[in-house]
Amino acid sequence: MDFARSPAPEPAPEPPAAPSAAPSVAPSATLQDIAAQAAARQRQGVARTQGHARRQLPLRVGTRGSPLALVQTRAFLTVLTRFCPVLRDMGAFQEHQISTTGDQVQNRRLAEIGGKGLFAKEIHDALADGRVDFAVHSLKDLETTLPPGLVLACTLRREDARDVLILGPGLAAETKDGDAPFAALPRGALVGCASVRRQAQMLHVRPDLRFGLLRGNVQTRLDKLAARQCDATLLALAGLRRLGMEDRADIVLDPDIMVPAAGQGIVGVTVRESDVELRELLAAIEDYEARAVATAERALLAELDGSCRTPIGGYARLIPGQDGDDPVLRLTGLVAREDGSFLLRRVVTGAPADAERMGRELGRSLRADSPADIFAP
Repeated sequence: MDFARSPAPEPAPEPPAAPSAAPSVAPSATLQDIAAQAAARQRQGVARTQGHARRQLPLRVGTRGSPLALVQTRAFLTVLTRFCPVLRDMGAFQEHQISTTGDQVQNRRLAEIGGKGLFAKEIHDALADGRVDFAVHSLKDLETTLPPGLVLACTLRREDARDVLILGPGLAAETKDGDAPFAALPRGALVGCASVRRQAQMLHVRPDLRFGLLRGNVQTRLDKLAARQCDATLLALAGLRRLGMEDRADIVLDPDIMVPAAGQGIVGVTVRESDVELRELLAAIEDYEARAVATAERALLAELDGSCRTPIGGYARLIPGQDGDDPVLRLTGLVAREDGSFLLRRVVTGAPADAERMGRELGRSLRADSPADIFAP
């Protein structure tokens, strides 16, 4: 990759350290070569080699502007510059905060304002037309079929994918988890929630609970809970950890009790399909396990093809093989009715290399044995 500076770039903020996002593999020779060549050109002022494309710096990173999105984006840049320190020294990255429809409309459910991809549409528009060079996402917010010309180039190591229950003033949990995690909620308690997946699973166990729409970033939801607008809410543990707010989790929900969303806890980076150089760069920091579990979960989601009104859960993980054998991929899939009156959960296991096939086969199995009205648009 041939780097060249554009006039007077604005350096990106120094990203904070992010141990949870570190890749599990050493940098590839390709990445090392890129860094070495860029450093040599910077020291010597050598012009680009004849016949090679010249890439202008800074590289522009598209992201939502929420506190969590910015933490994730800067964690991604930390991972990248840890393996290519010269990129940081060259002021190689410029952050572009992009407001999405999902951010702008907070008083309606996503299904009512366009459904899937509303936290990515405007970012991908900017990527497609060249205003940014790559985009950083919470993978659970990314549509399963990307716009033409865009690809998922990289997934970073997964943070804890579990959901957590956060209790409002006056309520207390006896333990941080357990077999009856919803027992802390009194009969008829109002739960603030925007996720039909979470709502359906709770109502299946506690049909007496009431649900009200609660959207916004993490701090906004916690503020509304503190103001007694609801009795409890649910959030992803991954987000709380990345924001340094894990202590706000009252009860951590086991994935067998609350199946997470497909891709939850994983940061994904998209680029233009034609940008081979950036794809090679990002491939060097790809996390093998994150890619395997994300492939299975997203294949499951794609096969079910539900709307934002369809409660769907998907959670995969690698478990040790027997007697020193290779790790096994364990995939849990869930389909339910929004009111919790129907819930189907199934588990399959197989080789990580078969992740996509496993996801699709489990999706077909769940769809075949679920009422057709669950998937109605």
